[in-house]
Amino acid sequence: MGVFKTLIRAVALAGGIAVSLPALAQGECPKLGGIIAQTGAQGAVGKVIADAGRLAVDHINKAGGVKGCQVEFVIRDDTSQPSVGLDAARYLVDVQKVSAIVGLVGSGTALAVVNSVSAPNQVPTIACCAVTPALTRMAEEGKTGGYFFRTIPTARTTALAHAQAVKDKGYRKTVIMYINNDFGTGVAPDARKAIEKLGGQVVGMVAYNENQPSYRSDVSKALALQPDSLVLVGLSQDATVVLREWFSLGGTPNVVLHNTMRSMDIIKGVGERFLSKAVGIDNGQASGPTADAFNKAFTDAYNRPPVGPGLHTMYDAAAVTLLAMQAAPKLEGPAIRDALRAVQDPAGMEVGVGVEELRKGLQALKEGRKIRYVGATGAFRFDKNGDVTGPMLIWKIENGAIVTEKNIPLEEMNALEQKVGL
Repeated sequence: MGVFKTLIRAVALAGGIAVSLPALAQGECPKLGGIIAQTGAQGAVGKVIADAGRLAVDHINKAGGVKGCQVEFVIRDDTSQPSVGLDAARYLVDVQKVSAIVGLVGSGTALAVVNSVSAPNQVPTIACCAVTPALTRMAEEGKTGGYFFRTIPTARTTALAHAQAVKDKGYRKTVIMYINNDFGTGVAPDARKAIEKLGGQVVGMVAYNENQPSYRSDVSKALALQPDSLVLVGLSQDATVVLREWFSLGGTPNVVLHNTMRSMDIIKGVGERFLSKAVGIDNGQASGPTADAFNKAFTDAYNRPPVGPGLHTMYDAAAVTLLAMQAAPKLEGPAIRDALRAVQDPAGMEVGVGVEELRKGLQALKEGRKIRYVGATGAFRFDKNGDVTGPMLIWKIENGAIVTEKNIPLEEMNALEQKVGL
């Protein structure tokens, strides 16, 4: 087939004839794997995150697909457990033969998958939501093989946002409660350091184990420190229970929540009246045409506002990966890995969000031209470790809705990082 294509190209060039090479046969069409919690502690947010990934795949397919083929998006539920996520990754790679994996809501799942599947099997893996700095350390030590990327800033960025929220509110005696897993232990210590560097006091840190029917003893331990505020770093399911017990035991309404709780389902589960003074942090959604395009497309597709953790970053994880598949000379791991940075070329033609923009990008890549993908989160570039930086926001609940109280631009986040020394 390779010789045949070469001959066709030679004849076409000699005769000045425009010729389209055959698309991949249907059996050769690429598959994109998704490991995304649909049940368990992260299921409430994971279901909507999966929808954002489906939207990106749908846009690419309507734009012509990858190398002329319709992409199949194969999603596996990790049930919010790393061991299940690891089995899901093996199934996607060994049985489904996916070209790349996206999703990875939990840091523990991401660590297991990258260590045991992605790197050994040379499968590019692009996380939408895993923030643990341990993945950065793995990359620095050469343990990821360059096959791990993420479209969400790391835990250190979220820790800085927590500290900024505490400072803005003037809280002086903060207790940090955090889930005792890779995610929680990745965020909480940096949040403590940042809060104290910005002039606050952390009166204590209370770790709790996930999937417990009650956290009453942990909450009581935190309340015994007599804090004037709570920073809660947890997952949607356990955090809902923690908050209910916090308020039932007389805890202060001055709470700062992680982005995993930026969901009206969770707010309603706790009771909006208890959260009148609560604020939360999340990755800042970029303003401008690409963010607006995603917001409209998501609302049109699912008849719900695009509010919640991981939606914009999930769309970008899927879209940039599919563009990289188009750019790669072969649908093989090393080629796709290298193409993930190539489709972010600063000198390339800008390609945004939506069917027509992605169609433009796919065509440009087919013609051998350079592109720069600017996604739902705005412009971003993977650094040498596959990480990105980005703006943050502080949100609150107002009149039955989640609204943005404050945007923290990238420049301010960079200055904050330098001041704190993370």
